Amino acid sequence: MTLFGGSPWLGLGRGFLVLVLAAVVCVPCGGQTGAGTQRNLDKATAMMSTSADAAQDVTQRPTSTPYSGDLSIFEYPDRDKKLQIDRVMDLLGIVAGKNVADIGAGSGWFTVRASRRVGPTGAVIAEDINPVAIEYIGKRALKEDLSNVRTVLGSADDPRLPAGSVDAVLMLKVYHEIAHPVPTMKVLQKALRPGAKVGIIDRNGNGADHGLNHDVVVKEMGQAGYKLIGTYDFTKADGQDYFLIFQVR
Repeated sequence: MTLFGGSPWLGLGRGFLVLVLAAVVCVPCGGQTGAGTQRNLDKATAMMSTSADAAQDVTQRPTSTPYSGDLSIFEYPDRDKKLQIDRVMDLLGIVAGKNVADIGAGSGWFTVRASRRVGPTGAVIAEDINPVAIEYIGKRALKEDLSNVRTVLGSADDPRLPAGSVDAVLMLKVYHEIAHPVPTMKVLQKALRPGAKVGIIDRNGNGADHGLNHDVVVKEMGQAGYKLIGTYDFTKADGQDYFLIFQVR
């Protein structure tokens, strides 16, 4: 079986493990896309990217500055319980053999959990625009022997995922940081397989306070060509968080 639906780059067998082990240790800090295998992978995905700048984003609202601090803050002990992450994965159809994208992966907290859920016949793409996060996740995947994880350094308007590569996407507390959400989410569509689900977990807010009201998210996703198929409020007990699931119309 090959990763990403027959992509010429990666397979899930021994070749994929070699690529992962090469890729996860070679992404340096300072804004570089990496060296060796990872650099080649990033170059290939960038070539497939559709420039979001070409699309006119009519959205005019505040956004939050992407987090670039200590990644360990995402690893508090009871986060699994508070977010009910297993239930989240159930609703997104994340099961053994599926390919998943963790967009805005940060420390790789969700990446690790998705990796264990999909197993050796599935795969997880950990995407982030922060080279430090990509390096951190790469080292973590190597240390924890997560051979089904690969990293992708995205851009502000394009996650740079391979075409037709994923069955499910989770954006965990990251949507409010996207400066041009409509064209960015349009670009994401090329990576989605038929029936793929896109999950967004966020909190209500004004955009600039690391939150965004869920009705704004629904409106923007609609403009980007998605339909809302599920709305949930179990991901945090304070009543401010929400979990929305979308599919391409």
